[in-house]
Amino acid sequence: MITRAKAGIFKPKHFLNLSAILQPSPIPKNPITALRDPSWKTAMDDKFCALIKNRTWELVPRQPDTNIVRCMWLFKHKYRSDGSLERHKARLVENGNSHQFGVDCEETFILVSWTCRNMKRE
Repeated sequence: MITRAKAGIFKPKHFLNLSAILQPSPIPKNPITALRDPSWKTAMDDKFCALIKNRTWELVPRQPDTNIVRCMWLFKHKYRSDGSLERHKARLVENGNSHQFGVDCEETFILVSWTCRNMKRE
Protein backbone atom coordinates (compact mmCIF):
# COMPACT_ATOMS: atom_id res chain seq x y z
CA MET A 1 0.00 0.00 0.00
CA ILE A 2 1.35 3.38 -1.01
CA THR A 3 0.52 6.28 1.26
CA ARG A 4 0.48 9.91 0.25
CA ALA A 5 3.72 10.55 2.08
CA LYS A 6 5.48 7.74 0.20
CA ALA A 7 4.14 9.10 -3.09
CA GLY A 8 5.43 12.57 -2.23
CA ILE A 9 2.01 14.15 -1.87
CA PHE A 10 1.87 16.68 0.95
CA LYS A 11 -0.51 19.44 1.99
CA PRO A 12 0.78 22.82 0.87
CA LYS A 13 2.42 24.94 3.55
CA HIS A 14 0.89 28.36 4.01
CA PHE A 15 3.33 31.02 5.11
CA LEU A 16 2.01 34.21 6.65
CA ASN A 17 3.76 37.54 6.73
CA LEU A 18 2.14 39.06 9.79
CA SER A 19 4.24 42.21 9.59
CA ALA A 20 2.56 43.12 6.29
CA ILE A 21 -0.98 43.12 7.72
CA LEU A 22 -2.08 46.68 8.33
CA GLN A 23 -3.88 47.28 11.57
CA PRO A 24 -6.49 50.06 11.65
CA SER A 25 -5.69 53.01 13.83
CA PRO A 26 -6.92 52.51 17.39
CA ILE A 27 -10.31 53.92 18.36
CA PRO A 28 -9.70 57.23 20.13
CA LYS A 29 -11.10 57.84 23.59
CA ASN A 30 -11.59 61.59 23.16
CA PRO A 31 -11.75 64.13 20.31
CA ILE A 32 -8.30 65.54 21.08
CA THR A 33 -6.58 62.27 20.18
CA ALA A 34 -8.95 61.82 17.22
CA LEU A 35 -7.90 65.14 15.73
CA ARG A 36 -4.26 64.01 15.71
CA ASP A 37 -5.03 61.14 13.32
CA PRO A 38 -5.88 62.31 9.76
CA SER A 39 -8.36 59.48 9.11
CA TRP A 40 -10.38 60.23 12.25
CA LYS A 41 -10.21 63.97 11.57
CA THR A 42 -11.64 63.37 8.09
CA ALA A 43 -14.46 61.28 9.59
CA MET A 44 -15.25 64.06 12.08
CA ASP A 45 -15.19 66.71 9.33
CA ASP A 46 -17.50 64.63 7.12
CA LYS A 47 -20.01 64.12 9.93
CA PHE A 48 -19.95 67.79 10.95
CA CYS A 49 -20.43 68.94 7.33
CA ALA A 50 -23.37 66.52 6.98
CA LEU A 51 -24.98 67.94 10.13
CA ILE A 52 -24.57 71.51 8.83
CA LYS A 53 -25.85 70.56 5.35
CA ASN A 54 -28.95 68.83 6.78
CA ARG A 55 -29.63 71.80 9.10
CA THR A 56 -29.74 69.56 12.13
CA TRP A 57 -29.53 72.53 14.49
CA GLU A 58 -29.46 76.28 14.34
CA LEU A 59 -27.17 78.59 16.24
CA VAL A 60 -29.03 80.92 18.60
CA PRO A 61 -27.79 83.25 21.34
CA ARG A 62 -27.78 81.69 24.78
CA GLN A 63 -30.47 82.83 27.16
CA PRO A 64 -29.36 83.22 30.79
CA ASP A 65 -32.01 80.81 32.12
CA THR A 66 -31.45 77.99 29.60
CA ASN A 67 -29.53 74.78 30.06
CA ILE A 68 -26.81 73.85 27.58
CA VAL A 69 -27.14 70.22 26.47
CA ARG A 70 -23.66 68.79 26.08
CA CYS A 71 -22.58 66.52 23.26
CA MET A 72 -19.73 64.10 22.69
CA TRP A 73 -18.03 62.30 19.82
CA LEU A 74 -18.22 58.52 19.46
CA PHE A 75 -15.84 56.65 17.17
CA LYS A 76 -16.09 53.25 15.50
CA HIS A 77 -14.49 51.20 12.73
CA LYS A 78 -16.82 49.98 9.97
CA TYR A 79 -15.79 46.72 8.27
CA ARG A 80 -16.77 45.10 4.98
CA SER A 81 -18.19 41.57 4.88
CA ASP A 82 -14.73 40.15 4.12
CA GLY A 83 -13.29 41.72 7.28
CA SER A 84 -11.35 44.56 5.67
CA LEU A 85 -11.66 48.09 6.98
CA GLU A 86 -14.29 50.09 5.10
CA ARG A 87 -14.07 53.44 6.87
CA HIS A 88 -13.70 55.28 10.14
CA LYS A 89 -17.06 56.42 11.51
CA ALA A 90 -17.58 59.35 13.87
CA ARG A 91 -20.90 60.29 15.48
CA LEU A 92 -21.85 63.39 17.41
CA VAL A 93 -24.37 62.51 20.12
CA GLU A 94 -25.92 64.44 22.97
CA ASN A 95 -25.49 63.59 26.62
CA GLY A 96 -28.97 62.81 27.86
CA ASN A 97 -27.94 63.12 31.49
CA SER A 98 -27.65 66.92 31.20
CA HIS A 99 -31.33 67.35 30.26
CA GLN A 100 -33.66 69.20 32.60
CA PHE A 101 -37.27 68.05 32.49
CA GLY A 102 -39.59 70.84 31.34
CA VAL A 103 -36.71 72.97 30.04
CA ASP A 104 -34.97 70.84 27.41
CA CYS A 105 -37.62 68.20 26.93
CA GLU A 106 -41.24 67.59 27.87
CA GLU A 107 -41.32 63.79 27.65
CA THR A 108 -38.93 61.25 29.08
CA PHE A 109 -40.00 58.43 26.80
CA ILE A 110 -40.71 57.79 23.15
CA LEU A 111 -44.10 56.35 22.37
CA VAL A 112 -43.83 53.34 20.09
CA SER A 113 -46.87 51.49 18.89
CA TRP A 114 -46.78 47.91 17.72
CA THR A 115 -49.43 46.36 15.56
CA CYS A 116 -50.52 42.95 16.75
CA ARG A 117 -52.71 40.54 14.86
CA ASN A 118 -54.23 37.37 16.15
CA MET A 119 -54.29 34.68 13.52
CA LYS A 120 -56.34 31.58 14.13
CA ARG A 121 -55.69 28.26 12.48
CA GLU A 122 -58.78 26.69 11.07
